[in-house]
Amino acid sequence: MKNINLFTLFKNLFLGLICLGFSQLALSQGRPIEEGFDYRVMPVAQATESKGKIEVLEFFWYGCPHCHDFEPELSAWIAKQGQDVVVKKIPVAFRDELLPHSQLFYALDSLGRNDLHAKVMVAMHVNKKKLLAEAEITEWVVSQGIDRQAFLKAFKSFTVISKARAANQIAQTYRIDGVPSVAVQGKYLTSPSIAGGSKARAIQTMDFLVSKARKEKK
Repeated sequence: MKNINLFTLFKNLFLGLICLGFSQLALSQGRPIEEGFDYRVMPVAQATESKGKIEVLEFFWYGCPHCHDFEPELSAWIAKQGQDVVVKKIPVAFRDELLPHSQLFYALDSLGRNDLHAKVMVAMHVNKKKLLAEAEITEWVVSQGIDRQAFLKAFKSFTVISKARAANQIAQTYRIDGVPSVAVQGKYLTSPSIAGGSKARAIQTMDFLVSKARKEKK
């Protein structure tokens, strides 16, 4: 009987598992988009605010590494959308102590500095800043060229705090239990997680759902 080389055996087994994983991914990418596999239908359709448009809601949390990872693909997808598509970012704070992240988003929005959105994620996930304490948030914002007093006024304003809390209510209405998640036209929900853990599949599903919503409007 020939001696069995355990190293070769385990190497072949490992390579086989990798090939199986890639083949399953290829099959999932090639099959049609399916309800229950790539997206979910909301039990109750939610009202949209963008009349005459297809409304896409992106639910995210600045502290979420998956949101940071998905940001480049999502931004590229948004840039390709037609004039009949409106994309709105909805920050989600799963706990009250995380609400400052949502306030940061709306404060920057009120100051016309949405260009800092991706930079906030880089600061947190690359530079390892928590950006939870008001002082740390303020120092970082000032380092980006924003006036300290103008930011603090916006950050602490009733309008910004109300929007941050309202965003959580929207997330609860859509039954968001993880981010990033994307809702289309108040009816459909998808995410890389729902779409088999694939960012590419999630993007394909978003294209499919926007097209579906466009057809349903006619």
